[in-house]
Amino acid sequence: MPVPQPSAEQRGEQILAVFDTAFGQLLAADPAAFRVKFRKMAASAFAFYRGTACLFYHDLTADIGFGAKRGGPYLDDRTARVWIHGDLHAENFGTYMDAKGRLIFNVNDFDEAYVGPFTWDLQRFAASVALIGYAKALSDEQITELVRIYAAAYRERIQALSSGAKHDEVPPFTLDSAQGPLLDALRDARSLTRFGLLDSMTEIRDFERRFAPGGGSIELDAATRYKVLAAFDGYLETLPEASLTRPDSYRVKDVVGRRGIGIGSAGLPSYNILLEGNSDALENDVVIYMKQAQTPAVSRHITDPAIRDYWVHEGHRTVISQRALQAYADPWLGWAELDGAGQLVAEISPYAVDLDWSDIDDLEEISTVVADLGRATATMHAAADESGHSELVPFSTERAIDAAIAADEDGFGDLLVDFAHRYGARARADHQIFVDLFRNGRIPGLEGTL
Repeated sequence: MPVPQPSAEQRGEQILAVFDTAFGQLLAADPAAFRVKFRKMAASAFAFYRGTACLFYHDLTADIGFGAKRGGPYLDDRTARVWIHGDLHAENFGTYMDAKGRLIFNVNDFDEAYVGPFTWDLQRFAASVALIGYAKALSDEQITELVRIYAAAYRERIQALSSGAKHDEVPPFTLDSAQGPLLDALRDARSLTRFGLLDSMTEIRDFERRFAPGGGSIELDAATRYKVLAAFDGYLETLPEASLTRPDSYRVKDVVGRRGIGIGSAGLPSYNILLEGNSDALENDVVIYMKQAQTPAVSRHITDPAIRDYWVHEGHRTVISQRALQAYADPWLGWAELDGAGQLVAEISPYAVDLDWSDIDDLEEISTVVADLGRATATMHAAADESGHSELVPFSTERAIDAAIAADEDGFGDLLVDFAHRYGARARADHQIFVDLFRNGRIPGLEGTL
C-alpha cells in the first residue's frame, strides 16, 4: 500500500528540521557561507540533491516510502556493513594522480564515507541518474534503461572480482584504458601542471615562494599560525612510511586561512599550507589543505556502537575510509586535530578534473559513461578488502555482495529503477519547496535578503 506523501507545507517543515540537525551549528557560525551554498543549491534539482545527503538518508531510513527495508533481500549482517562512499552521485567522479604517478579516473570526494549498507550508495547514484536524465529531457523509459545499465555493470564487475579476479587484474580507468568522456577528463588532467596551480595561488618573494594575497586567502595571526603548525606536526605522524622518504618535502614555507564555501563544505574553517615538495626547485612546491572534517550524513542513521566508536574523530574517519575505498590514495592524505576538532589533510592536486556532464548528451555516450561508473563503483566497494581494518569489515566485501545479489538477480535492477524514479521525483519537488523556503526568508539564520 503506498505511503501517503506529506503536503508541500509539511515537507517544508521536514526539510527545515533536517537542515537544522545537519547544518545548524555551522550555519550559525558562518551564515554568509551558507547563503552562498544555498544559492548554488537553488540553481537546479541536481545541485539541491548534491547538497542534501542529510535529507536523502533521513528519507531512506524514515517511514515515508523510501525506508531502509527497501534494500530488499540484498541486505544482511554483512552487506549492511561494508565501506561505502556515502555521497555517491553522478558528479562525484573525476581524476587524480595516484601514489605511483599514474593519472586515474575514479570515484572522488570521500568526505561522507562510512560503513553501512552497500545498496545506499547504489540508490543514491541511481536517483542522481534520474535527475540528470530528467534535466536532459530523457524519457522515463530511457532513464530506466540507464539505471539498468549501471546495475548490470556493477553486477558484472562484482561477480568477476568475487570469482577470484585480482584487483590488479581489473585495470583502473587510465589514459590507456579509458574511453569517451572519462578519457577526455584524463587528457584534460594531463594537460594541467603543478606550475599552473602554483602560479594561480602563490608568488615569488625574496627568492622564495609564498601565498599571494587576496583570492580568498586570510592572513593568520601568530597564535592561529602556531596552532595550525602544531596540528601539522601531528598530521605527519599519520602518514604511511612510504610517504616520508624525503623529510625536506614537509618543510613549511607559508600558511594561510580560507573559508569553505562550496556546496559540501560551507562554514568549515580550512587552511592552505605551502610545502617544499620533493625537490628544492620552486616548481615542485606542494600545496596541501587542512580543513575541519564534517559529520557524515549517513552516520546519523548507523547505530552500531562498534562503528561509531572506532573513529578518533571525523578527520580520522574520513582518511581511513578513503584509504579503504580508493586504491593507491593520495600520498599526502592524513589527519590532524585542531582546537579539539578532527581535520582532514590532503593535497590540492594540480591534476584534479571532475566528470563534466554538461556536454554528455548523446544517449549512447551517456550509456557508456554510466556503465563505466557502475564498474568503478563495484571496484571501490571491493577495494576495501585490503584496507587493513578487518575488525570493522571482517569478510570479503565482493563475495558478500555477489551472494546477496545472486539470491534475486532479476530484482536487483528493479530495485534501483523503482527507487531512481520515485526519489528523483521527490528531489525535484523538494527543490522547488527549498527555493520557496529560501527566497521567502524561512530558513532560520538566513531570514535576511542579502
